[in-house]
Amino acid sequence: MMHQGQSSPDGIQETGRVRKKDRHAPSPSAAVVGHPKSQDSLPVFLFPTELVFYAQEHSSHRRVLTFYNPYSFVLRFKVLCTAPALYTVVEAEGNVRARSCVDIVVRHQDVSSRNWGRRDRFRLEVSGGGQRGTREIWAELRGGEGAEKPLETPQGRAAPPMSSAAMFPPGVLNPDRGRDASLFALYIVVGLVCITCLMLPLHSEPSPLVPLHIHVTVMQKLVCAYILGLLTMVFLR
Repeated sequence: MMHQGQSSPDGIQETGRVRKKDRHAPSPSAAVVGHPKSQDSLPVFLFPTELVFYAQEHSSHRRVLTFYNPYSFVLRFKVLCTAPALYTVVEAEGNVRARSCVDIVVRHQDVSSRNWGRRDRFRLEVSGGGQRGTREIWAELRGGEGAEKPLETPQGRAAPPMSSAAMFPPGVLNPDRGRDASLFALYIVVGLVCITCLMLPLHSEPSPLVPLHIHVTVMQKLVCAYILGLLTMVFLR
C-alpha cells in the first residue's frame, strides 16, 4: 500500500518509497523530456508523457516510467502524486548515477467503475549539480480494454484480425515483409544514434575521453530524447 507523506501547496503528495538498483545502459524505451517550470533550470528526461490504465485489461494496471540521467553528476529524485491512496509506486525516491536510468513502476490500486475517467497528476522532482527540475504527467483510468475490438462478421460473430502473412499462401512472397524489415532496421539505427547522443557529454562538461568537437548541447539531447520516445511508441504498438 502507498504511504502518504507531506503534501505540497497544490495537493501533490509524496508516494511510497521502495528502492531499486539503477541501470547504466539505457534500453530502447527512451525518455521524453518535459519542460521545467520557470524557477527550474534542469531539463528532466522521462517517458512516457502520460499513464493510461484500463479497468478490464489486467496487464495495464501496472505501468513503467523510465527516468534518464544524461548528465555527468548524480541526480536525486522524488515522485509525488495528487491521489497517493490510489497508486503504489516502486522507486518513488532515490538517486540515479551519471549517464544512467531507472524504472519507476506505478500500479493502480482501485480500478472500480467509480474511478473510471478519473485523472490524477504525478510530479517528478529532480535535483543535482546545484540545479533543480520538475516534470508532471497525467494518469487516467479508463473503462474497458485498451486493445482494439475484433471485427464483426455478417453473422455477428467476432472475426480475428487478418495479418498480411495470412493473405499470402506458403511460397508466395509477402511484399510487406521486406518493407517492414527495412523500417525496423532504420528505427534501430536511429534509436542507437539517439542513445549515443544522450550518453555524450555536454559542451560545458570537460571529458578526457571524448573530444570536444563531438560534445553536444542540451537542445540536441532534448531532440534525441523526443525521437526515442516516438520510436518506443512505435515498438509498443
